[in-house]
Amino acid sequence: MSKKVYIFLADGFEDIEGLTVVDLLRRAEIDIKTVSIKETKQIQTSHGITMLTDTTFAETDFADADMLVLPGGMPGTKYLAGYKPLTDLLTDFNSKGKKIAAICAAPSVFSGLGFLKNRKATSYPSFMEIIAGDGAKTSEDNVVVDGNITTSRGLGTAVDFALSLISQLENDEKAKEIAESVVYTR
Repeated sequence: MSKKVYIFLADGFEDIEGLTVVDLLRRAEIDIKTVSIKETKQIQTSHGITMLTDTTFAETDFADADMLVLPGGMPGTKYLAGYKPLTDLLTDFNSKGKKIAAICAAPSVFSGLGFLKNRKATSYPSFMEIIAGDGAKTSEDNVVVDGNITTSRGLGTAVDFALSLISQLENDEKAKEIAESVVYTR
């Protein structure tokens, strides 16, 4: 059975960070749904692209989720952090040890909720001080996995981030296959 992932989008999310994850996970045949935290499916990216999500938060039951993902970007990250139904869902997932992931500024949502205390994590450079202040052991690795939590640095690490998620949800061979299929080399 296919793994189920939800990625949460707010106005001002970083285009590449959100859509690279969606694209590569779909190529890996992982069922990933884009979720608007607004009342409508219409979202505007940080670079002014208007798009429609698969669903809205209010009309979705996340009981079947294997992973929840937050893209970065501003002001998208602030909207995600301020949306209580999402922070409640993340808190529930984290308390159960279920997989959650965030890239760029979005790891600050996790640190603000206390998830990164005494854990290794990374974020966009200007957010490293914030997550460190919340107790994270910061790293400059492109992607950091500590238990059930995956964090990544930004747009330039979006492919590495997505491939890490594929490795975790499927296996390393599937991630390697997807990397080769998109001519991704490091």
